Amino acid sequence: MSGGFGLHDLPIRDDLRGQSPYGAPQLDVAVALNTNENPYPPSDRLAAALARGVAGAASGLNRYPDRDATRLRAGLAHYLGHGLEARSVWAANGSNEILQQILQVFGGPGRKAMGFEPSYSMHPIITRVTNTGWVSIERTREFGIDVEAARIAIAVQSPDIVFLTSPNNPTGTALPLEVIEQVARVAPGMVVVDEAYAEFRREGTPSALSLLPSFPRLIVTRTMSKAFAMAGARLGYLAAHPAVIDALQLVRLPYHLSAVSQVVAGTALDFTDELLGHVKRLREERDALVAWLRDYGFAVADSDANFVLFGTFPDRHAVWQGLLDQGVLIRETGPPGWLRVTIGTPEEMSAFRHALLHVTGRADRHGR
Repeated sequence: MSGGFGLHDLPIRDDLRGQSPYGAPQLDVAVALNTNENPYPPSDRLAAALARGVAGAASGLNRYPDRDATRLRAGLAHYLGHGLEARSVWAANGSNEILQQILQVFGGPGRKAMGFEPSYSMHPIITRVTNTGWVSIERTREFGIDVEAARIAIAVQSPDIVFLTSPNNPTGTALPLEVIEQVARVAPGMVVVDEAYAEFRREGTPSALSLLPSFPRLIVTRTMSKAFAMAGARLGYLAAHPAVIDALQLVRLPYHLSAVSQVVAGTALDFTDELLGHVKRLREERDALVAWLRDYGFAVADSDANFVLFGTFPDRHAVWQGLLDQGVLIRETGPPGWLRVTIGTPEEMSAFRHALLHVTGRADRHGR
């Protein structure tokens, strides 16, 4: 094959030229704290149950899976509570496929989506890939959303989709329920609340699920990648009015969710109490890290997620590289000067603390 032929020679869409694929660095390091994964793998008991479930599914892989994943959706509805039924829940291969389906239905040429940034970078990426316009509104200095500014922006732009992320990625900030409610009242189209990190919220922080009965154009998206430690299973889902689920069926690929994915997700739901026990440990580790960082003089955003945004650094890349040289990989993302670290095991967090103090010289300044 000719070595001179490259991407630029292909007749790809003009709006994709010059773009780069999304992805965090995948490096072989001792301590990987850059992709917000749950550091606790499935227990032996859960792994054995998963093996039995997959083995059972394997004997029927010559047949197509349940196209509508009815049993799984019922299990997800039961887990979410709030009086939800299976017909109000939809599942797909990761929450990114959920987001893509939403944009395929409610976005497209001549339509716009709006987001409040910094936020999850896949929102504008999937928006543009679906040939939907993107409108970015800046968050406040505290990484929240100014309701009045949001109302004005929505009135001027009239977006077909509004994305709200709570807890927000990369900042960890949770939105007050009244902010979501005010946006839902004035938005002319769909409002999508991305709650990928919902299980990590601090006590008393409400979910937008409680607003679903009042707003039929509201969608709440979730994932099993984080709290359920199933990042490798690729299972995302949403809750919405049944009419929204009907709309999504118009763009879903036939048999999009494999029999293996369905049984793995369903088995994980059977171990909810065990898995959420790990979430409690991660929340405690997160709160301890926030206090520790502030004690050493770092700026830290309040976090309701399984990660912490901290700074600020004149040259954040140098700090990121310094940590990597110490065998600790975190994420260079968010506003200029800030870095994001995923909450890991106590041993991993100890390694991060030691490396950070070494790289920044803070230990010497504090006499510790």
